[in-house]
Amino acid sequence: MNRMASRLFQSIVPLMSVLLTAPVLVLCGGCHDGPMYALKHANPYFTMRQWKADEAIGVTDHKRRQELQSLADSMIAMPEERQLTWTPHLEQIYENDPSAEMRRLAILAAGRSKDAGTLDLVAKGLKDDNLKVRMESCRALGERPEEQAAQLLASIAGESQDQDVRHAAIAALGKHPGEISTNSLKLALQDRDPATQDLVIETLRESTGKDLGNDPAEWIAALNGQASEVPANGSLFR
Repeated sequence: MNRMASRLFQSIVPLMSVLLTAPVLVLCGGCHDGPMYALKHANPYFTMRQWKADEAIGVTDHKRRQELQSLADSMIAMPEERQLTWTPHLEQIYENDPSAEMRRLAILAAGRSKDAGTLDLVAKGLKDDNLKVRMESCRALGERPEEQAAQLLASIAGESQDQDVRHAAIAALGKHPGEISTNSLKLALQDRDPATQDLVIETLRESTGKDLGNDPAEWIAALNGQASEVPANGSLFR
Protein backbone atom coordinates (compact mmCIF):
# COMPACT_ATOMS: atom_id res chain seq x y z
CA MET A 1 0.00 0.00 0.00
CA ASN A 2 2.81 2.36 0.90
CA ARG A 3 4.51 1.49 -2.40
CA MET A 4 1.36 2.43 -4.36
CA ALA A 5 1.00 5.72 -2.46
CA SER A 6 4.61 6.54 -3.21
CA ARG A 7 4.11 5.92 -6.94
CA LEU A 8 0.93 8.08 -6.93
CA PHE A 9 2.76 10.93 -5.22
CA GLN A 10 5.61 10.72 -7.72
CA SER A 11 3.16 11.04 -10.62
CA ILE A 12 1.32 14.01 -9.09
CA VAL A 13 4.39 16.16 -8.36
CA PRO A 14 5.38 16.71 -12.05
CA LEU A 15 1.79 17.55 -12.95
CA MET A 16 1.55 20.14 -10.20
CA SER A 17 4.83 21.63 -11.36
CA VAL A 18 3.47 22.05 -14.90
CA LEU A 19 0.23 23.62 -13.65
CA LEU A 20 2.04 26.09 -11.42
CA THR A 21 4.52 27.19 -14.05
CA ALA A 22 2.03 27.39 -16.94
CA PRO A 23 0.61 30.83 -15.98
CA VAL A 24 4.11 32.25 -15.83
CA LEU A 25 4.91 30.87 -19.28
CA VAL A 26 1.70 32.33 -20.67
CA LEU A 27 2.42 35.75 -19.24
CA CYS A 28 5.96 35.83 -20.52
CA GLY A 29 5.29 34.09 -23.80
CA GLY A 30 2.76 36.71 -24.86
CA CYS A 31 5.26 39.52 -24.38
CA HIS A 32 7.91 39.19 -27.03
CA ASP A 33 9.63 42.31 -25.75
CA GLY A 34 9.31 41.62 -22.04
CA PRO A 35 6.86 43.08 -19.53
CA MET A 36 7.53 46.67 -20.74
CA TYR A 37 6.30 45.93 -24.28
CA ALA A 38 2.73 47.12 -23.74
CA LEU A 39 3.90 50.18 -21.87
CA LYS A 40 6.31 51.07 -24.64
CA HIS A 41 3.63 50.95 -27.30
CA ALA A 42 1.17 52.90 -25.18
CA ASN A 43 3.76 55.62 -24.78
CA PRO A 44 4.14 57.87 -27.87
CA TYR A 45 7.82 58.47 -27.13
CA PHE A 46 8.69 54.93 -28.12
CA THR A 47 7.33 55.53 -31.62
CA MET A 48 9.40 58.62 -32.32
CA ARG A 49 12.22 57.71 -34.66
CA GLN A 50 13.73 61.16 -34.18
CA TRP A 51 14.91 60.16 -30.72
CA LYS A 52 18.22 58.31 -30.44
CA ALA A 53 17.55 54.70 -31.41
CA ASP A 54 19.85 53.29 -28.76
CA GLU A 55 18.13 55.05 -25.86
CA ALA A 56 14.93 53.98 -24.13
CA ILE A 57 13.21 57.31 -24.30
CA GLY A 58 10.33 57.47 -21.87
CA VAL A 59 11.77 55.10 -19.30
CA THR A 60 12.15 57.92 -16.82
CA ASP A 61 10.47 61.30 -16.59
CA HIS A 62 13.85 62.92 -16.06
CA LYS A 63 15.20 61.58 -19.35
CA ARG A 64 12.08 62.52 -21.26
CA ARG A 65 12.21 66.07 -19.90
CA GLN A 66 15.85 66.37 -20.92
CA GLU A 67 15.12 65.26 -24.48
CA LEU A 68 12.13 67.55 -24.93
CA GLN A 69 13.93 70.52 -23.37
CA SER A 70 16.80 69.90 -25.78
CA LEU A 71 14.35 69.88 -28.69
CA ALA A 72 12.80 73.16 -27.54
CA ASP A 73 16.24 74.75 -27.17
CA SER A 74 17.27 73.75 -30.69
CA MET A 75 13.95 74.47 -32.43
CA ILE A 76 14.75 78.05 -33.48
CA ALA A 77 17.97 77.09 -35.25
CA MET A 78 16.44 74.01 -36.87
CA PRO A 79 15.68 74.12 -40.63
CA GLU A 80 12.02 74.83 -41.29
CA GLU A 81 11.41 71.53 -43.05
CA ARG A 82 12.75 69.75 -39.98
CA GLN A 83 10.50 71.81 -37.72
CA LEU A 84 7.52 70.66 -39.76
CA THR A 85 8.30 67.03 -39.03
CA TRP A 86 8.15 67.67 -35.29
CA THR A 87 4.72 69.32 -35.25
CA PRO A 88 2.65 66.08 -35.14
CA HIS A 89 4.93 64.67 -32.45
CA LEU A 90 4.51 67.76 -30.28
CA GLU A 91 0.76 67.50 -30.75
CA GLN A 92 0.88 63.87 -29.69
CA ILE A 93 2.86 64.70 -26.58
CA TYR A 94 0.44 67.45 -25.59
CA GLU A 95 -2.66 65.33 -26.16
CA ASN A 96 -1.40 62.15 -24.47
CA ASP A 97 1.14 62.95 -21.79
CA PRO A 98 -0.24 63.13 -18.22
CA SER A 99 2.80 65.15 -17.10
CA ALA A 100 2.11 68.88 -16.96
CA GLU A 101 5.84 69.55 -17.34
CA MET A 102 5.98 67.55 -20.57
CA ARG A 103 2.94 69.41 -21.92
CA ARG A 104 4.56 72.71 -20.97
CA LEU A 105 7.74 71.79 -22.84
CA ALA A 106 5.70 70.72 -25.86
CA ILE A 107 4.08 74.17 -25.87
CA LEU A 108 7.49 75.81 -25.47
CA ALA A 109 8.88 73.93 -28.46
CA ALA A 110 5.76 74.61 -30.54
CA GLY A 111 5.94 78.32 -29.80
CA ARG A 112 9.47 78.45 -31.22
CA SER A 113 8.57 76.64 -34.42
CA LYS A 114 8.06 78.54 -37.67
CA ASP A 115 5.34 76.09 -38.65
CA ALA A 116 2.11 78.11 -38.67
CA GLY A 117 0.22 74.97 -37.70
CA THR A 118 1.77 74.99 -34.24
CA LEU A 119 -0.17 78.14 -33.33
CA ASP A 120 -3.27 76.01 -32.80
CA LEU A 121 -1.32 73.79 -30.42
CA VAL A 122 -0.06 76.78 -28.43
CA ALA A 123 -3.62 78.09 -28.24
CA LYS A 124 -4.79 74.77 -26.78
CA GLY A 125 -2.41 75.31 -23.90
CA LEU A 126 -4.41 78.37 -22.82
CA LYS A 127 -7.16 76.00 -21.66
CA ASP A 128 -4.92 73.45 -19.98
CA ASP A 129 -5.83 72.33 -16.47
CA ASN A 130 -2.36 73.21 -15.24
CA LEU A 131 -1.40 76.80 -14.42
CA LYS A 132 2.19 76.60 -15.61
CA VAL A 133 1.08 75.23 -18.99
CA ARG A 134 -1.35 78.13 -19.45
CA MET A 135 1.36 80.62 -18.53
CA GLU A 136 3.81 78.98 -20.95
CA SER A 137 1.21 79.34 -23.70
CA CYS A 138 1.00 83.07 -23.02
CA ARG A 139 4.77 83.42 -23.19
CA ALA A 140 4.87 81.36 -26.39
CA LEU A 141 2.22 83.56 -28.00
CA GLY A 142 4.42 86.55 -27.24
CA GLU A 143 7.04 85.05 -29.55
CA ARG A 144 4.64 84.36 -32.40
CA PRO A 145 4.39 86.88 -35.27
CA GLU A 146 0.77 86.13 -36.16
CA GLU A 147 -1.94 88.70 -35.45
CA GLN A 148 -4.04 85.86 -34.06
CA ALA A 149 -1.44 85.43 -31.31
CA ALA A 150 -1.98 89.04 -30.22
CA GLN A 151 -5.75 88.53 -30.34
CA LEU A 152 -5.53 85.48 -28.12
CA LEU A 153 -3.35 87.32 -25.63
CA ALA A 154 -5.69 90.31 -25.58
CA SER A 155 -8.59 87.97 -24.85
CA ILE A 156 -6.74 86.34 -21.95
CA ALA A 157 -5.57 89.70 -20.59
CA GLY A 158 -9.13 90.98 -20.57
CA GLU A 159 -11.03 87.89 -19.44
CA SER A 160 -8.85 85.54 -17.40
CA GLN A 161 -9.82 85.17 -13.75
CA ASP A 162 -6.37 83.84 -12.89
CA GLN A 163 -4.06 86.75 -12.13
CA ASP A 164 -0.87 84.85 -12.92
CA VAL A 165 -2.12 83.87 -16.35
CA ARG A 166 -3.49 87.34 -16.99
CA HIS A 167 -0.17 88.91 -16.06
CA ALA A 168 1.69 86.49 -18.33
CA ALA A 169 -0.59 87.57 -21.20
CA ILE A 170 -0.03 91.27 -20.45
CA ALA A 171 3.75 90.84 -20.46
CA ALA A 172 3.57 88.93 -23.75
CA LEU A 173 1.42 91.64 -25.36
CA GLY A 174 4.35 94.02 -25.06
CA LYS A 175 6.07 92.03 -27.80
CA HIS A 176 3.21 92.66 -30.24
CA PRO A 177 3.25 96.26 -31.50
CA GLY A 178 -0.03 97.32 -33.01
CA GLU A 179 -3.56 98.39 -32.26
CA ILE A 180 -4.61 95.10 -30.66
CA SER A 181 -1.89 95.33 -28.01
CA THR A 182 -2.31 99.07 -27.54
CA ASN A 183 -6.00 98.80 -26.80
CA SER A 184 -5.54 95.81 -24.52
CA LEU A 185 -2.76 97.46 -22.50
CA LYS A 186 -4.75 100.70 -22.18
CA LEU A 187 -7.61 98.68 -20.73
CA ALA A 188 -5.27 96.88 -18.34
CA LEU A 189 -3.90 100.23 -17.13
CA GLN A 190 -7.38 101.08 -15.89
CA ASP A 191 -7.36 98.08 -13.57
CA ARG A 192 -7.54 99.02 -9.90
CA ASP A 193 -5.01 96.40 -8.94
CA PRO A 194 -1.65 98.18 -8.35
CA ALA A 195 0.29 95.02 -9.27
CA THR A 196 -1.42 94.90 -12.66
CA GLN A 197 -0.79 98.61 -13.28
CA ASP A 198 2.88 98.24 -12.34
CA LEU A 199 3.27 95.27 -14.69
CA VAL A 200 1.68 97.11 -17.62
CA ILE A 201 3.91 100.14 -17.06
CA GLU A 202 7.02 97.98 -16.86
CA THR A 203 5.95 96.16 -20.01
CA LEU A 204 5.51 99.49 -21.80
CA ARG A 205 8.90 100.71 -20.63
CA GLU A 206 10.56 97.66 -22.15
CA SER A 207 8.58 97.69 -25.39
CA THR A 208 8.72 101.43 -26.10
CA GLY A 209 12.04 102.49 -24.62
CA LYS A 210 10.27 105.37 -22.86
CA ASP A 211 9.83 106.14 -19.18
CA LEU A 212 6.80 108.26 -18.40
CA GLY A 213 6.84 107.58 -14.69
CA ASN A 214 4.40 105.54 -12.65
CA ASP A 215 1.17 107.39 -13.39
CA PRO A 216 -1.13 105.21 -15.52
CA ALA A 217 -2.80 108.36 -16.91
CA GLU A 218 0.47 109.48 -18.51
CA TRP A 219 0.88 106.17 -20.25
CA ILE A 220 -2.75 106.12 -21.38
CA ALA A 221 -2.24 109.56 -22.91
CA ALA A 222 0.85 108.29 -24.71
CA LEU A 223 -0.99 105.25 -26.00
CA ASN A 224 -3.71 107.59 -27.26
CA GLY A 225 -1.11 109.40 -29.36
CA GLN A 226 -0.76 112.42 -27.06
CA ALA A 227 2.92 111.82 -26.25
CA SER A 228 5.27 114.64 -27.27
CA GLU A 229 8.01 112.25 -28.36
CA VAL A 230 7.98 109.12 -30.46
CA PRO A 231 10.74 106.58 -29.73
CA ALA A 232 12.99 105.65 -32.62
CA ASN A 233 12.58 101.93 -32.04
CA GLY A 234 9.08 101.69 -33.45
CA SER A 235 6.98 101.75 -30.30
CA LEU A 236 3.35 101.15 -29.52
CA PHE A 237 2.80 104.90 -29.59
CA ARG A 238 1.34 105.16 -33.07
